[in-house]
Amino acid sequence: MASTADDTNGRRRRRPRSGPTSEATARADEGSDPGESTDPVAETRWLNGDELAAWLANSAIMISLPAALDARMQREAQLTFFEYMVLSVLSEQPDRTMQMSALAARTAASLSRLSHVVGRLEKRELLARKRIPGSGRRTTATLTEAGYDVVVAAAPGHVTAVREYLIDDLGPQELAALRRIGAAVDAAIKREQSDASSAASPPGDGQSPAVHPASQPPADTLIVTPSGPAGQEPDQP
Repeated sequence: MASTADDTNGRRRRRPRSGPTSEATARADEGSDPGESTDPVAETRWLNGDELAAWLANSAIMISLPAALDARMQREAQLTFFEYMVLSVLSEQPDRTMQMSALAARTAASLSRLSHVVGRLEKRELLARKRIPGSGRRTTATLTEAGYDVVVAAAPGHVTAVREYLIDDLGPQELAALRRIGAAVDAAIKREQSDASSAASPPGDGQSPAVHPASQPPADTLIVTPSGPAGQEPDQP
């Protein structure tokens, strides 16, 4: 016996991606009992054709671009893209040192993931960890000279990849639009995370709300610009 989700020919019906029409939703609302629970399907603001096309194009960037950058980084510098980010952020600090919790925030990573990657880099002598005296389990990570040399050597290839995959195919207006889009998405994510943190920490409990690392600003230059020999900066656009 066919379920209510099947049509008379036994084929499963599929809702259009753009969702129910506004007219159908309005008719359903007119006949609904205010005391009844709302239908989440009817209440969903489905994407129209233009919105869906924009989302799919952006999804390709979110999925394909990091994978391409990671594969190229591993091929050219024997680093994962995340390992490069960690070394890059440390290279930007005056003493090339950060507390692990702050480093996790700057790289939008959990402490467990960061600890695993830092341990791997430490075995390669690209950085070193040190416990901070006092209460709590606080640890710093310091970029070694060998690690600094590695990230300086990897930076030109990374910039080239970013240009080839993204920057050079966009005009000035497109780059300006991309910057505005990135800022708007970042603001929306931080706003949601701030609301979630406030809800998780009741007012007046005397504790600071927990903030997910991703809500913190990322490294200023994931396309790293470390100081070169004799304090010179590599050429950047």
